[in-house]
Amino acid sequence: MSKSFLDQFADRLIAWHQRDGRHGLPWQGHRDPYAVWVSEIMLQQTQVATVLERYPRFMKRFPTVKKLAAVNIDEVLAEWAGLGYYSRARNLHACAKQVVEEFDGHFPKDPLLLEKLKGIGRSTAGAIAAFAFEEHAPILDANVKRILARLFAIDKALQEKAVTDELWALAKRLLPKSAKSMPTYTQALMDFGATWCTARKPVCISGQQRCPFEKNCQANLNDQVLLLPKKISKAKSPEFICNMVLLRHGDFVLLQKRPPKAIWGGLWSLPESEWIARQPVNLKLSHSPSKTSSLNLLTTVLTGENVKDLFKQCSPLLHKEEIRHVFTHRRLWMQIWESHSQERYCFVDPTLQWIDLRKLGQYGLPQPIKLLLQGLSLARDVGTKS
Repeated sequence: MSKSFLDQFADRLIAWHQRDGRHGLPWQGHRDPYAVWVSEIMLQQTQVATVLERYPRFMKRFPTVKKLAAVNIDEVLAEWAGLGYYSRARNLHACAKQVVEEFDGHFPKDPLLLEKLKGIGRSTAGAIAAFAFEEHAPILDANVKRILARLFAIDKALQEKAVTDELWALAKRLLPKSAKSMPTYTQALMDFGATWCTARKPVCISGQQRCPFEKNCQANLNDQVLLLPKKISKAKSPEFICNMVLLRHGDFVLLQKRPPKAIWGGLWSLPESEWIARQPVNLKLSHSPSKTSSLNLLTTVLTGENVKDLFKQCSPLLHKEEIRHVFTHRRLWMQIWESHSQERYCFVDPTLQWIDLRKLGQYGLPQPIKLLLQGLSLARDVGTKS
């Protein structure tokens, strides 16, 4: 690629953004590093349409990094419910505390210091530094990797370290000379990958619009646009099955807080059995299990508890429904077994709690469990208020 093209890339991209980029999104134009950080984390694994709704709500509830750091993690997880990848919410909370404790509530402008904060990688650090502080810091998210791979015909796997180093070097080389241009340039780069140089339908293929780099893009010139970046075949996602007990007492339901590092870490869910590999037919119980099978199931999901006394107070377990949930790298089939308890049995395990159905909006719940509980007759409006 010629030196003149490398030198002109930023100006051409910024000119494209003025004409065809996205404008007026609620997270655009901010110079507050806290607002930039929240939007960057939320946009990592969530569609823009969803973030358009949830970002303003999150910022209204937690308007500053100090406000976020001061609340209980359950409040953060409750606000994050439905966005998925809950480690992001846990990292947001931990990072907010870190900023308050180590930097007196002010985000550092140095990308290297930003990278040391919980949940902030090199690309996110670059985005915060560029948007909030006009630092000459490159970004390299999936969109940017795709742009560079096509523009420079990089036909190796992007996961290789040598390729990643090459991409970072290119991203740095293409930065604009003016620091004042960094916020606009960074936004333009994100928008170009998200709306024009897309994975499946880039504009150069559709022919509806002319790409400003069509005469320079090596992938376009060599008919390799849809072949780059090089795709790695993915193994079929494994499938698992587990039993969950929906135990109710009046307006209360028994929930268990999941371990921090587990899937749905830190969220409140139904007590469950161990996940096992799913076979074509492997329901562990019939839809009307015997007393022995019901007791065994309760003992399995309430590990470490003496459930015989609880079992005496419970109605027979009945199969309520089967829920299928798709994660990024696996699928889970949840068999929901419902029972009613005459009393609110007192558990030794502090992670097991009876929670009022009318107050579930105060707790972070996995989306499929949240939808299940919203369907209960006593909780049709659960989750609409926090």
